[in-house]
Amino acid sequence: MGLSLTTDHIWLAVGFIGQALFASRFFVQLFKSEMEGRSVIPIAFWYFSLGGGTITLIYAYHLGQVGLPFLLAQGGGLVVYARNLYLIYREKNRQAQAN
Repeated sequence: MGLSLTTDHIWLAVGFIGQALFASRFFVQLFKSEMEGRSVIPIAFWYFSLGGGTITLIYAYHLGQVGLPFLLAQGGGLVVYARNLYLIYREKNRQAQAN
């Protein structure tokens, strides 16, 4: 008997991938902080946050589990993650223009 993949299996995998990305951001942050010997939030943290948050929100939407509290929490988080990335790149552009 072979493995039969259903749409439910695929969506379950999407949910796990979203959660894995979201949780991985803390390991990225811990690793970078340990390397530098101080608390650091690397740019990868914000990418993992944005990717994991987006996938988790899509997964919850697919399941029909998107209530107002979840939308506010995940949607608000996505705004914060995107804003931080924007600020980081804006600062890099300013530094590049100053040099």
